[in-house]
Amino acid sequence: MRAFDYIKEPEKLLTPEIVQMIGKIHEHKGKQELFLEANIDELKTLLEVALIQSTGASNRIEGIYTTDKRLEELVSQKAEPRNRSEQEISGYREVLSTIHESYEYIVPRPNIILQLHRDLYSYAGSGGEYKNADNVIAETDAEVHQKARFIPVPAFQTAEAMDELCRQFLEAWNTDKIDRLLLIPMFILDFLCIHPFNDGNGRMSRLLSLLLYYKAGYIVGKYVSMEMLIEKTKETYYEALQASSTGWHENENSYEPFLKYYLGITLKAYNEFESRVEHLKNRTLSKPERIKAMIDQKVGKITKKEIMDAHPDISKTTVERTLADLVKSEYIAKVGSGPATGYVKI
Repeated sequence: MRAFDYIKEPEKLLTPEIVQMIGKIHEHKGKQELFLEANIDELKTLLEVALIQSTGASNRIEGIYTTDKRLEELVSQKAEPRNRSEQEISGYREVLSTIHESYEYIVPRPNIILQLHRDLYSYAGSGGEYKNADNVIAETDAEVHQKARFIPVPAFQTAEAMDELCRQFLEAWNTDKIDRLLLIPMFILDFLCIHPFNDGNGRMSRLLSLLLYYKAGYIVGKYVSMEMLIEKTKETYYEALQASSTGWHENENSYEPFLKYYLGITLKAYNEFESRVEHLKNRTLSKPERIKAMIDQKVGKITKKEIMDAHPDISKTTVERTLADLVKSEYIAKVGSGPATGYVKI
């Protein structure tokens, strides 16, 4: 069976590039408390928006959709799910809320992971048990032919693999000698390679990522949706996952591609967090003035979505009206069309 080495293997990953990325994340974590203490009102807005964005993005990655209006109603518990997709979205919200509220008390042991999976499917009624049949991670080529990209651990070995995964991981985690920024992506990669459930493995991996980041003191995912950042870079995510899973069964894989991807997402989240807090603090300006100030600071094209993500308290209508006014006054120019529409300062 696959060996899980979280004591010696992390040492091999300390390349100059990875050490530099970890150092930058440590710096952001050092400033994190100052932001949390000084910006309580702003953080409440970010928290509410991130909960909706995270729930929507993590499910969309798996092909589970609903409308923006329904998503907001489901996450804010103003509506009951109407179909299977909405049941799965509501389940994700449940587990995400549990992690937000109780992460200090949730230990990633097999029984706990099974309980979280049960809650993920609490509206659909099919969770909380390991897979009962072997599964294959497939990919579809240009001619719509499917081929196996990765064959996970067989169903009959899943419980044993999960026991060993969690045991070895917690042993390394509790020594407190290995940087947890190394351990988290390693654990998530191994979890995905085991693929312990018939369904929901991807969503569970992202929920477990947040849980472990919070337990390690990196709580940026509460205020900036890391799931949305993964969704935006989905192709790179799958490329890194494939690169790091090659040779996994033979203990010959390299965690480095997946680790670098995860560290990059974490850095991006912290940069966005600090930027958004600054935007929200700047409330002495009117909402159109804040939009204009963001455009002034942007090099190159900016999109309506980027503005809305950075200013979650400003409505879509206000953003659209402000952009139209700035185009009319020839302060900015509209470029592209459809989803590729953007704006550049003249």
